Amino acid sequence: MSVTKRNVLGILVDAVDYEGAIQRIVECAEAGRTLTVSALAVHGVMTGVLDSMHRYRLNHLDLVVPDGQPVRYALNWLHGAGLKDRVAGPILMLKLCAVAAARGIPIFLFGSRPEVLAALSARLRERFPALIVAGTEPSKFRPLSAEEKAATVEKIRSSGARITFVGLGCPRQEVWAYEYRDVLSTPILAVGAAFDMHAGFQPLAPMLMQDAGLEWLHRLYLEPRRLWRRYLYLNPLFLGHLALQLTRLRRYDPTDVTPPVGDLSYG
Repeated sequence: MSVTKRNVLGILVDAVDYEGAIQRIVECAEAGRTLTVSALAVHGVMTGVLDSMHRYRLNHLDLVVPDGQPVRYALNWLHGAGLKDRVAGPILMLKLCAVAAARGIPIFLFGSRPEVLAALSARLRERFPALIVAGTEPSKFRPLSAEEKAATVEKIRSSGARITFVGLGCPRQEVWAYEYRDVLSTPILAVGAAFDMHAGFQPLAPMLMQDAGLEWLHRLYLEPRRLWRRYLYLNPLFLGHLALQLTRLRRYDPTDVTPPVGDLSYG
């Protein structure tokens, strides 16, 4: 287990900052090694708390960074991590694209819709002119057959990409990263809404709201029907569980998991 991993409600989250995360990812990209990465906010953590099979997947990812401010607070309160900032998926993606452009590391964009990928590719190239977008593949929004999965793997491999960004939404993107980790020799980064945000399809929350841990309120305002349960139910539930772990009234065991059965191969 990584020395940076800490137990947050039974989910192993890495106590790292942007610099530490980027260093690990770039090292693996340049060495042609796989590295599964997810940026988890409260919703992502709670998907693992409430589902022991998904908890297994999350706890077998190589690097799980604290996307949400509440997850950063949890690391600091529970483990004295001393983190001064979260590691937000959208920001991590931009920082990595800057490094990739400078070092000639090609990237691949998997997930979302064709129009989002087209806009995302164009905007990233405009922002980082030296960036090599080696390929893109939109989601089919359904489980893939074995043949389709093999074709996806071959497309990413043959593109020459050294970093694969995945935007399928939580928890599907973490499932994807877990299931493809043994067949791709690139870091796989599950970055969620970063695709829509950087493509211009979804506005970023004001920085004051992000710093105050209120980005969820901004997203709830934008998509109340889709996100109301995620935030109005899961946020208080997260705080309740966190209080139990802080007061040691409940023990959260990261090894209390159920290995996944079968391959979802969602794409």
